[in-house]
Amino acid sequence: MQFLNATLVAPRTYELTGLLRGQLGTDAMLPMEWPVGSHFVVLDDGVQQLDLTLSQRRLQRHYRIGPAGRHYDDPSYSHLVAAFDGIGLRPYSPAHLRASAQSGNLAISWIRRTRINGDNWESVEVPLGETSESYRVRVMDGSAILRELTVSTPAWSYTSGAQAADGPGPRTITVAQISEIWGAGPDAQLAITI
Repeated sequence: MQFLNATLVAPRTYELTGLLRGQLGTDAMLPMEWPVGSHFVVLDDGVQQLDLTLSQRRLQRHYRIGPAGRHYDDPSYSHLVAAFDGIGLRPYSPAHLRASAQSGNLAISWIRRTRINGDNWESVEVPLGETSESYRVRVMDGSAILRELTVSTPAWSYTSGAQAADGPGPRTITVAQISEIWGAGPDAQLAITI
């Protein structure tokens, strides 16, 4: 979450306005709303990301955390064992997932997002940011997967024959971009009725 204005309204209490949520692909993990009294930490350039290789992802490492001016065995330091997934490598969920009827079929389409150089508003399409363009498409009945396939373009036709084979009822179409390094990212979801 980012904010435009922070107004001090009481000791150690700020009112944040101009909120910008879901930056850098965090929208997949955000709650629908933040509870009143939520805490936040302002991060600046003083906090640097760990420089880990791909092979070091998900491996536990030991960290000592404390004041920079004291030795790491000072009692003010705490010990932490943590492993990191490398979330910054995860593809973003697609945007604007839509379905439109076309001669009995459902034309499913979406717009890809990118982790790399995607803020240029002058380009027609954002850079791919992956080795190849690939998406996992699922047709869900609740938590049951009725159909799963991989497509290489931001569109898929849910044919009338496939719909008949899956049976009537409410369905959820999910689409996730696939990364060679990460695998499938978070799903975009669209509710439909057949």
